[in-house]
Amino acid sequence: MLGGLAYGDDGPSTGDEARLVVLKGEVLMETRSKTAVRLRDMVVGDLVQAHVLSRAAQWPHRLEDWQFLLQLGQGVVAEQDGAIVGTAMGWPFGPHAATLGMVIVSPECQGGGVGRKLMNAIIEHLGDRTIMLNATDVGLPLYKSLGFETVGTVYQHQGAAFTVSLPLLGRGERIRPMGSGDRAAVFDLDRRAMGMPREKLVTALQSGARGVVLDRDGEALGFALFRRFGRGHVVGPTVAPDIDGAKALISHWLGSNTGMLIRLDVSEAGGLSGWLETLDLTCVGRVTTMVRGTPLKHDDAIRTFALVSQALG
Repeated sequence: MLGGLAYGDDGPSTGDEARLVVLKGEVLMETRSKTAVRLRDMVVGDLVQAHVLSRAAQWPHRLEDWQFLLQLGQGVVAEQDGAIVGTAMGWPFGPHAATLGMVIVSPECQGGGVGRKLMNAIIEHLGDRTIMLNATDVGLPLYKSLGFETVGTVYQHQGAAFTVSLPLLGRGERIRPMGSGDRAAVFDLDRRAMGMPREKLVTALQSGARGVVLDRDGEALGFALFRRFGRGHVVGPTVAPDIDGAKALISHWLGSNTGMLIRLDVSEAGGLSGWLETLDLTCVGRVTTMVRGTPLKHDDAIRTFALVSQALG
């Protein structure tokens, strides 16, 4: 419950001014129709309605994807007349870093400050951590006003009819299946690439994914996971020391799953977008990576080329 929290209000776009009401420790917001919108913590029972919201927004998430996200983090919902009209979620990774996403407001409630209140609530949950998110163009003005700064761009690619040539590997390098003995190395590679400890996330991903490792003379240099998500499958995260290593890891999954719908969310800085286009994995969307707080420290020798998802980074 969000007792005692007070949020700034950007007000509705037209009509009566919205205002906050605190009643028995719950934050209420009166809309133009004077029907109260209540903010509270997300629970498992909210996920069916949250899934309806994301489907209406044409997001690909399955109910199973929502369940996975809530297991790993926390969320806030905006509720009106018993219906969920808005969501926001956050995922803390250690004491200093977090990601934020799944910010959705139903069309009938947009323009009344619901999105701002959801954002303020989840930011309050995440505390003083540095927070990363990937923003659509619609959300950019709100996020900028809340102190988020642009640090990059992510391109969403997907397709099913693609051809892949044999990957270029360096001397002594190979792509091999990920095993239980790789756990510590994978944790370390992901932490160095992202600048945050994500052992819980990587462990949860591995329970439902297949993985391969870029190996050089017995040393793990990178890895890539392949798993179900949305309408098909995702390759991500993909972590490698350079673009050739990333291409080799991704090519393994593309080459062994021709005809399946596959999605990758790749950073502009990684330089893979043009290559994916040549493989007929079309760019179907773009989001802006933003950060609020002290920039995270990354190891320059390792990089995340493809994300887990836009929400989780």
